[in-house]
Amino acid sequence: MSLIGKLAFVTGAGSGIGRETCKILAREGANVVAADKFLKNASDTAENLPKKADQSHTSVELDVTKKTSVQYTLKKTLEIYGKPPSIIVNSAGITKDNFVLKLSEEDFQDVIDVNLKGTFLVIQTFCNAITENKLKNASVINIASIVGKYGNIGQSNYCASKAGVELLTKSSAKELGQFGIRVNAILPGIIDTAMIQTVPDKVKQKFKSVISLGRFGQPQEIGEVIAFLASDKSSYISGASIEVTGGM
Repeated sequence: MSLIGKLAFVTGAGSGIGRETCKILAREGANVVAADKFLKNASDTAENLPKKADQSHTSVELDVTKKTSVQYTLKKTLEIYGKPPSIIVNSAGITKDNFVLKLSEEDFQDVIDVNLKGTFLVIQTFCNAITENKLKNASVINIASIVGKYGNIGQSNYCASKAGVELLTKSSAKELGQFGIRVNAILPGIIDTAMIQTVPDKVKQKFKSVISLGRFGQPQEIGEVIAFLASDKSSYISGASIEVTGGM
């Protein structure tokens, strides 16, 4: 599954799924731009990526909720590499959980802005650059969620945002296919990242009881699927939603 010579742009690269995805893409030969709201975390990721003689990785600060910030990261990427990335991974995401009757307007909007609006801004900005540069065989991979399909108690904002990401993916795939750009979504189940560290052990055990494999997923298990969707081995997959849930 070679990605040699390809340039990848990964949001949310400072931790969790984003960081593991950067490692796997670099392992497969891609040059990686690690983007995160927290530049130190992104830099830590980029500095520790596997690198052969012909590989070059970098880090950028990115607030996906602001178009000017997204445009700046594209400009910086073009300055460093002379071309836009042909692999785009939208992994930036947040949770601000509460019951719907108690959820504040601010917490609802923040989650929508990062998870859904942020994904839209990155797709629009970077895919415009891809079409302008006439790149072919580009791949956009968005991180949605299985709860965006079925809902979850205390996560109405998160579920709504991820449902939006899935349909944004399908609509974008229909529009961008003519330019040789594939757009797909991954729907992770419960993945062992910082997001679930605050969940009480009793609740975690309850979650595990409804997962066929009896365990939570690991970030790298999502990263491996992302690498497949980024590669030419998935050349006829677009507009798909791939569930990675352990049989949840």
